[in-house]
Amino acid sequence: MKLEIIIVSTRPGRIGDQVGAWITKYAKAHSDFDISVADLNEINLPMFDEPGHPMKGKYQNEHTKVWSQRINQADAFVVVTPEYNYTIPPTLVNAIDYLHHEWKHKAVGFVGYGGTGAVRAIQTEKLLFTNLNVMPIPYAVNLMGVHSPAVTTFVPEEAHERAADRMLAELHLWATALKTLRATA
Repeated sequence: MKLEIIIVSTRPGRIGDQVGAWITKYAKAHSDFDISVADLNEINLPMFDEPGHPMKGKYQNEHTKVWSQRINQADAFVVVTPEYNYTIPPTLVNAIDYLHHEWKHKAVGFVGYGGTGAVRAIQTEKLLFTNLNVMPIPYAVNLMGVHSPAVTTFVPEEAHERAADRMLAELHLWATALKTLRATA
């Protein structure tokens, strides 16, 4: 099972890269996934610039073709997300909007960080993913109070690890079931 961990924040001074590094290392040690990391700061997708609708899958830009292949190969996702203005960071909306069928019938889990652990962003992200036939895992890892500049170094706590265990186990169950579904669809 291939897990793509998507680090959403591209903001200078972000702590999302540290949170992403933690969940990546933790998932490698505590799950059965083959893991890769898609840091949207490094991928640097421009604002959606494909002339055709993503449902058609006829991409013209190389960055879209690379992004499509990467997402298409994944069986599941973990979105490492902050919350901007009580909702989804625009970088994630942009990355999702580039594609359509590549997301379908896969599972997604969430690691949210910030003052409230990104609970409102995650609720909205779940709705967006559901519209693309992606199964959002009910369990999330909410890292409350973890935000920069207040926190310069992220140090996970035991409660974070317990939440990660629960989310990763459920994510693997759903990813396995949905892989079977994709094979028969």
